[in-house]
Amino acid sequence: MKNLYVGNLPHSTTEAELRNVFEPHGAVEKVSLVTDRDTGRSRGFAFVEMTNASEADKAIAALNGTELGGRTLTINEAKPKTDRPRSGGQRFGGGGGGRGRDDYRGHARQPREPRW
Repeated sequence: MKNLYVGNLPHSTTEAELRNVFEPHGAVEKVSLVTDRDTGRSRGFAFVEMTNASEADKAIAALNGTELGGRTLTINEAKPKTDRPRSGGQRFGGGGGGRGRDDYRGHARQPREPRW
């Protein structure tokens, strides 16, 4: 069993289309098209799980760099989430000003009226 990453997909690609592209190279176990959580629109990449590792390697060799829907596909072995470097860096500490609690652009804070 080998999981393949398929990148630079046209947003209109369906799971059936992707399965049709890979099946001539070997048995496809599962196709997972990644979609945006909010809009439900394709994010332009997918994962294809192939039963036989050597067939998966042949599919990578045959399909990486080919075109689908006018876009050049990027296909390689999917890396587990833990092996990928984190993007964006981690943020520690607070950002921004250093002003004190009562320092609002040079003016002291006015006391608020009670809310009841």
